[in-house]
Amino acid sequence: MNKVLVTGATGFIGNYIIHELCSRKNVHVIAAGRNQSKLSLLNQEYNIETMHFDIYERKDDWYTYTNKPDILIHLAWDELSDYKNLEHLEKILVKHYIFIKNIIKNGLKQVSITGTCFEYGLQEGGLYEDLLTMPVTAYGLAKDTLHKALNILQFEHKFKLQWMRLFYVFGKGQNPKSLLSSLEKAIKSGDNVFNMSGGNQLRDFVHAEKAAELIVDNVLNNNSRRIYNICSGTPISVRELIEDRINELNSNISLNFGYYPYPDYEPMSFWGKNRCLS
Repeated sequence: MNKVLVTGATGFIGNYIIHELCSRKNVHVIAAGRNQSKLSLLNQEYNIETMHFDIYERKDDWYTYTNKPDILIHLAWDELSDYKNLEHLEKILVKHYIFIKNIIKNGLKQVSITGTCFEYGLQEGGLYEDLLTMPVTAYGLAKDTLHKALNILQFEHKFKLQWMRLFYVFGKGQNPKSLLSSLEKAIKSGDNVFNMSGGNQLRDFVHAEKAAELIVDNVLNNNSRRIYNICSGTPISVRELIEDRINELNSNISLNFGYYPYPDYEPMSFWGKNRCLS
């Protein structure tokens, strides 16, 4: 029986991870988060153990406090609406490193953490896991730094580290300010026009169900690789993604291309490639 602690369990991806874990055999799930009401809903739906806490709290022994899990799936992170916010480096990175180091030094043997495709920076094309990281945002740099710091920590403490780089995950429950959520809100509101960028950029969009399946497979199957791209592996233009969704919703909303500039922290064309996921 694997006892799996999931931090950030009440977030967008966390809900899919919990669902996927509960579909597997011989897994005892501990869902942890800061939102007590959402934790209660998870408990009601899946009859799992839940823990209400903030990793920013100070504990002498997080491992014992969280009931000595075998595996940590660490999804928690703040300020995901602003990738340039320096708090990613100045506050969030430090707090997460302190929490993870504490739980490891007190006994945890396997840690699986979600990173980000923004660790690759402005590099274009199909991006493999062994590509050199070159982040250009505070968020990407914070995640990359956490990864490298934990690699160094392995010289002091023996633990297995799995780093899951997320590409563009979408699905029910995602951030209401995200592209697809904004489109669906505009359609529901009866808007005639949806403002967007030029839409020519190529991206890698992976549904949250598939992302959760890939993460849980690698966590539970004891795969030996250290870095995993959680992606579809197939590039699609933002324009095509939006137009497909409009057709699915049987909407006649018009698209106002070029209203927003292309983000300066993303290359025009990039998508995930992997050497370890099928």
